[in-house]
Amino acid sequence: MLQELNRFITWFDQVVWGPPLIILILSTGIYLSVRMGFLQIRHLGKALKFMVKNENGGNGEVTSFGALCTAMSATIGTGNIVGVATALAAGGPGALFWMVLAAFFGMATKYAEGVLAIKYRTIDGDGHVLGGPFYYIENGMGVKWRWLAKIFAFFGAGVGLLGIGTFTQVNGISSAVCNFFDPEKTNTISVFGGSYSIATVIAGLILTVCVGLVIIGGLKRIAQVSQIVVPFMAVLYFGFAFIILVTHLGAIPAAVVSIVKSAFSGSALAGGAMGTMIVAMQKGIARGIFSNEAGLGSAPIAAAAAQTKSPVRQGLVSMTGTFIDTIVICTMTGLSIVVTGTWNTGLEGVAITTAAFQKGLPFPPVVASVVLMVCLVFFAFTTILGWNYYGERCIEYLFNRNRKVVRGYRWLYILAIFIGPYMTVQAVWNIADIFNALMAFPNLIALAALSRVVFAETKAYFGNADDVKEDLTPEVPAES
Repeated sequence: MLQELNRFITWFDQVVWGPPLIILILSTGIYLSVRMGFLQIRHLGKALKFMVKNENGGNGEVTSFGALCTAMSATIGTGNIVGVATALAAGGPGALFWMVLAAFFGMATKYAEGVLAIKYRTIDGDGHVLGGPFYYIENGMGVKWRWLAKIFAFFGAGVGLLGIGTFTQVNGISSAVCNFFDPEKTNTISVFGGSYSIATVIAGLILTVCVGLVIIGGLKRIAQVSQIVVPFMAVLYFGFAFIILVTHLGAIPAAVVSIVKSAFSGSALAGGAMGTMIVAMQKGIARGIFSNEAGLGSAPIAAAAAQTKSPVRQGLVSMTGTFIDTIVICTMTGLSIVVTGTWNTGLEGVAITTAAFQKGLPFPPVVASVVLMVCLVFFAFTTILGWNYYGERCIEYLFNRNRKVVRGYRWLYILAIFIGPYMTVQAVWNIADIFNALMAFPNLIALAALSRVVFAETKAYFGNADDVKEDLTPEVPAES
């Protein structure tokens, strides 16, 4: 029965991530990019400045940087380490090309999501910020489209509970811990009818307790943890991946040529050229969306909570998340795997990236394993926290902020974390892909419908030199 279920999940994954969704995601990003004059290039510098400079005034629950870190805590995770590896293993090096291309256009998509999140958010009498795709669908497109907002919220809660938020992250953490402490699985116990390493079981239990302690504190505690962990771990991971590339400089040009060629000719491991080109495109875009979430509609849920009065400013801040996540971190992971040649070794999941770090770093293999394990554990941990927040906001919208239902979802979330280590890698990633796709459809429809609002806000903001100048002016400490 489980084999039949796995076959159905694999088939349905291929259906939802077929040409229609790929074309919809790319065309949305291309359309927004062209209409806004490739804003992701022209205003990237301003966006990076806004990212680290909090805005004075404005309503919201957390700072713009805190909102970005909350969003990035959900994006920078196993997708950057495991997702890239699985995409290259399935689609060849060309998957990285499609991943980066989709991310480039996805920056415009993420910008539009951030603009609409602030434009159409609402703040209740208790000061609680309500925002995200369900609110810009209902408030921007009209009450008659509330059904579309409900669909988004339903699949958004599902992505958190059964996709990005729990199974993939926990599975990645437990696999990394097991590969380090018990790679031969010599110390095993029976759990749920299967044999698992004690390291896997202990890692799952510790993670369940830690997540439970943090998510009880809500958004502000999640933002506090994310602002500390996300920048530190991103810099640490970037540093070690950078060492691999520097020590393999001579191999990078050939790796880039291989990536581009494979993007259009496919990998010999997967059969015919056209078929493998589709596989490379499918896996690259799917894993890219999994990682940076552009078009998915998750990031605007966090962006809506930012303390800001400018939709465009927050849109630019949101845009930097895709740039850092995919164009920087995922690219470095992919290049590290290609230059070390570990993508076609028959390994699976995190083992591919681990092998690349062990082979590529000029350190003993145990050091590389420790570094990757630590990065993966913390990346995945913050992703779990971020997606709990997203899932709860979706549940709030679906059930009119019924606190009992939200608490029930929170306990289901913790239960999913508990059973996550015992799911198979293929099933975990296929389930995540399916929910991502089903969540993306209503959000992309809303972005298309409200694109004129985004264009008008952008034109008004950049047409007013005083607004831009004020936002870029350094803060002057008040005199005592």
